[in-house]
Amino acid sequence: MTPEVAGISFDPKNLFWQLPMLMLAVTGIFLVLAEAFASSRRAFLSRIAVTGCVLSLLSAVYVWRQLGGQDHEIFAGMLVVDRTAVFFFGLFAVTAALSALTSTDYLREHDFEVGEYYAVMLISATGMAVLAMANDLMSVFLGIETMSLGAYVLTASRRNSRRSSEGALKYFLMGAFATGFLLYGIALVYGAVGSTHLPTIAEAAGSLDGAKAQMFLIGVFLLVVSFAFKVGAVPFHMWTPDAYEGAPAPVTGFMAAGVKAGAFVAIIRVFGDGLGGDLVPLGKFGWATIFAVIAAVTMVVGNAAALRQENVKRMLAYSSIAHAGTLLVGVVAMGAGAPSARASLAYYLAAYTVTTLGAFAVVSWIGNKHNDRENVDDWAGLASQHPGAALAMTVCLLSLGGIPPTAGFFGKFYVFKSAMEVPNGALTWLVVLGVLNSAVSIFYYLRVVTAMYFRDALKPHEPLKSPAAVFAFVVATLLVLEMGLFPGFWLGLAG
Repeated sequence: MTPEVAGISFDPKNLFWQLPMLMLAVTGIFLVLAEAFASSRRAFLSRIAVTGCVLSLLSAVYVWRQLGGQDHEIFAGMLVVDRTAVFFFGLFAVTAALSALTSTDYLREHDFEVGEYYAVMLISATGMAVLAMANDLMSVFLGIETMSLGAYVLTASRRNSRRSSEGALKYFLMGAFATGFLLYGIALVYGAVGSTHLPTIAEAAGSLDGAKAQMFLIGVFLLVVSFAFKVGAVPFHMWTPDAYEGAPAPVTGFMAAGVKAGAFVAIIRVFGDGLGGDLVPLGKFGWATIFAVIAAVTMVVGNAAALRQENVKRMLAYSSIAHAGTLLVGVVAMGAGAPSARASLAYYLAAYTVTTLGAFAVVSWIGNKHNDRENVDDWAGLASQHPGAALAMTVCLLSLGGIPPTAGFFGKFYVFKSAMEVPNGALTWLVVLGVLNSAVSIFYYLRVVTAMYFRDALKPHEPLKSPAAVFAFVVATLLVLEMGLFPGFWLGLAG
């Protein structure tokens, strides 16, 4: 017999299916305790964090093999473990591991080895894992808040920096504002349907009429606004450049890669599973149409703003906004019923995540305590002094620009291809706009490449002495190339 708590039966097998998430959570809690016994040198905390992430990745592989093509609802349907969940378990474990490796010597060099840093990072990754399994609006809320609270703290972790504190405050205030929209949206959807269970919502929403239909529609729009805040889509993007610039470089990479991927996983769960595209088909006043407009504006504004940036971190921040717009094209295609949209979104998120982690690992490595080298001019001549780092950064930037044979090229290709599957060419205009914006983005990515290879260094580059950071950007770069050379394998995993 299985024990019951508050009328809900507890099956010990539930712990097995969420083992990858538990590895992250338990390691994060253990790090809180280990920090109390840490000496002034806290490098061993990083090793514990990376070990926990590796165990999470290995357990995700094992759970994948045990799935057998079946979906497993656990905790009274609050969570579901399926191929999508396990795929993102692995992605979030890799994200946290590479971010921790990048942080090890960066924290020491910049004199803020705060002990709770790695614990907060893994707890935030745990929130991402909850989103990957979310099967109920309440579990979506819990996952988003766990992920976001960790990101707020990490952004402000460089306590002696006013830019870090300012960026964290803006991020927190805008995040709290978005949470209000999320809760009001959940309340209205619950009031209309009588449930927060996503499959139940999908079944009941099509039969709503009258006041309940109007309440449901308003709730859906509030959810759209909330998630647009979380992914940094225009016009809800104002916090992104300041938060990305103010946060320590490894944290910026973690936010740009992991937090954005977690928010998009939530969108896939809520709008793909709970608010299926046939409820509000493209061309009518529904969420797919709203997301199409947001996607178009986000791509244009993100790339236009990135063109004007001299600071590399701000440039990558606006680049992430533009990528959010491209990812939203896949969301619109999913809402319009494109069969390959879900797998394309998952592949693009994986490609974007590893690419961004690699780029920010190089950004973290190139600077030092006295000069973070965040401006484009500071990258001049890097190729002549550190050709390996310049090559890694070039590969990552070309991937972000969508140049073959990198992972970024196939990510955009698959998303645009799924959009073209929508009947009657309804999304052709959005695909054309996306391709044009990708061409524009190459200009500002190549500015950094040009500085590294075709300009003389103004003074010698004195990067961090950090084998861990070098290992992180080498691994990320190899993954970018491998995913580009063998995209079919990864698309199969994502699908």
